[in-house]
Amino acid sequence: MRRSSSSSSSSSSSSKMASPYLENPVDIGAQIVQRALRRERVLRDKQNPLAFSDEHLYERYRFSSEGMLYLCRLLEAHIKNPTRRSHATTVPQMICIALRFFASGTYLYEVGDAEKLSKNTVCRTIRRVVIALQRYINTFIVFPGHLPTVAIKEGFSKIAGFPRIIGAIDCTHIPISTPTKQIEADYLNRNATHSLNVQMTCDHQCMITSLDARWPGSMLDTHIFEKSLLCQRFQEGLFDGLLVGDRTYACQSFLMTPYPDPETKPQNDFNIALSQTRLKIDMTFAILKARFNCLRDLRVSPERASQIVGACAILHNIATIRKERVPNEYQLPPDDIDPFTQDHPTGGGVRDAITAEYFS
Repeated sequence: MRRSSSSSSSSSSSSKMASPYLENPVDIGAQIVQRALRRERVLRDKQNPLAFSDEHLYERYRFSSEGMLYLCRLLEAHIKNPTRRSHATTVPQMICIALRFFASGTYLYEVGDAEKLSKNTVCRTIRRVVIALQRYINTFIVFPGHLPTVAIKEGFSKIAGFPRIIGAIDCTHIPISTPTKQIEADYLNRNATHSLNVQMTCDHQCMITSLDARWPGSMLDTHIFEKSLLCQRFQEGLFDGLLVGDRTYACQSFLMTPYPDPETKPQNDFNIALSQTRLKIDMTFAILKARFNCLRDLRVSPERASQIVGACAILHNIATIRKERVPNEYQLPPDDIDPFTQDHPTGGGVRDAITAEYFS
């Protein structure tokens, strides 16, 4: 930019470019330079853990620098240390500690070694971040989703032509530490290991749209659904659309499941379309566990495990909304079908009507 020879002209030009909301207004170019210098100074003085490439950050924390800065802004008011001591853990450090644990699932002392902090500091920090994230569970996890219901139905329909679907449902087991003797038997699943049985629904973009992480591993999927608030809301007729599930669930007027023994081509085509549509919840589980390896083995109590699952689900949705990188490799969970449940007559009628209209 060519500088004017006239001081009054320069002053006038500067005032036009200045921001009226800044105490010390300067032109845009100077603002950019000041921000760059300030950022560089902060990174040098605080050894900001975000001062690395996105490749480096993603490998360790599953978020880009912009994503981690967003988390810092979101959670700062809830996790910031009140002390101004020079050795107090900063908000970016806290976010990094928690994300490294979620992403790696390693022991706390290993997280501490990696972040150059004590195990006790790591434990307290993870706890603080988990509790802070819980505040946003009803903000980031909503049913049937953040998109209009029509858009969700269209998204599911594009998969295999299955109509009226607003969510795919299933449960997944999250291994946990052995609970106390009084409740240990409740958490033994069919594989004789201790776990939570966590119910989730998702939309066509693998966004988690509902979560119920309070049930022990011995609880059947269909019983969890019957006791859930989501089922109650469907029974009250609050949603315009259907869920899609596997043979674990009873076919109901609002939950479509496969024909147990398809006898005709339309019934077989119905089952194929349903299976392809329902695959979204399997993909959601796979991406979630690949993103946050801690969910493969949570060495904590059932209550703490439930809270960590919720935190990871929120982070998964934030990552999805922000279009963070999806793990390169993830494995779909194996089919683990509970004993079949008797279909409801009204559910069978809706299933037959859909088959006749869309698959005949």
